[in-house]
Amino acid sequence: MTETARGTSHRYGTRPTMKDVAARAGVGLKTVSRVVNGEPGVTPDTERRVQEAITALGFRRNDSARVLRKGRTASIGLVLEDLADPFYGPLSRAVEEVARSHGALLINGSSAEDPAREQELVLALCARRVDGLVVIPAGDDHRYLAPEIAAGVATVFVDRPAGRIDADVVLSDNFGGAQAAVAHLIAHGHRRIGFIGDQPRIHTAKERLRGYRTAMADAGLPVADSWVSLGPTAPDRVRAAATAMLAAPEPVTALFSGNNRVTVTAVRVLRDHPRPVALVGFDDFELADLVHPAITVVAQDSAHLGRTAAGLLFRRLDGIDDPPQRLELPTRLIPRGSGEIGPPEG
Repeated sequence: MTETARGTSHRYGTRPTMKDVAARAGVGLKTVSRVVNGEPGVTPDTERRVQEAITALGFRRNDSARVLRKGRTASIGLVLEDLADPFYGPLSRAVEEVARSHGALLINGSSAEDPAREQELVLALCARRVDGLVVIPAGDDHRYLAPEIAAGVATVFVDRPAGRIDADVVLSDNFGGAQAAVAHLIAHGHRRIGFIGDQPRIHTAKERLRGYRTAMADAGLPVADSWVSLGPTAPDRVRAAATAMLAAPEPVTALFSGNNRVTVTAVRVLRDHPRPVALVGFDDFELADLVHPAITVVAQDSAHLGRTAAGLLFRRLDGIDDPPQRLELPTRLIPRGSGEIGPPEG
């Protein structure tokens, strides 16, 4: 006969308590507490009865009281831009691995590049008393986090710095990577190079644009307004920008794409273009080495970003009280073929 048949009804959201375990095992609450917390003073037979009751009821220890005593939840929050973006998969996994090595649980969520949603998610995690946060920011004003940081919530920003507060941040060398990409195209004979990037308010987009302009200026090359397009990375917008650059009276002979989503759309545009056009993309992506020609990229190590940020976070939680740090990790140019196509003769 099942428990339900005996009259013990099940209600979702109602979990068994130590009182239920004590009643089933025929012992006192203190005895259950000792077994649950691994404390001495319980005979083997009594411990066996308590463990059998725990198993039968599906009891799980409620850590809320322990949290109140210790002031730590052994959990951290990770706020990403887009969980579907392949750039963030290795980053999230690396943060989780570091958290697990410290006995902590990772809770993550996506801001969908919406500053209001970012703030709502961050504050919801703080309300759940996470010990620390790793944040890829969507907004540019993080003063709302200042009281939480002051209250002891360790916070490290990744990929983009915090806005209007001083906080730890781990970045890739966006400027240097972009500069190297464009210099690579120039070295292969290109003089008219287009840049298609992300929203201009985003730190990474601004830094990559600055790297592009610096490389062009260092080579003594002008930059026409029509060669630069910043905005959403939606395929329709990127396709329109690339098509316009390639159809101009003096078309660009090479493209530098500002992130992996832009690069994927650029590859589709160039596939149907009647003449070869060089392409270098910022961010590596799956299958970039299998298309023809294989895509030359500026690779940043998102897993290294995640490990570095999480390591810094746990050092803060361990009591390191240095001023906020700004760590910048190098990028790597990977020539594969698309960035080595020369301009058309004449």
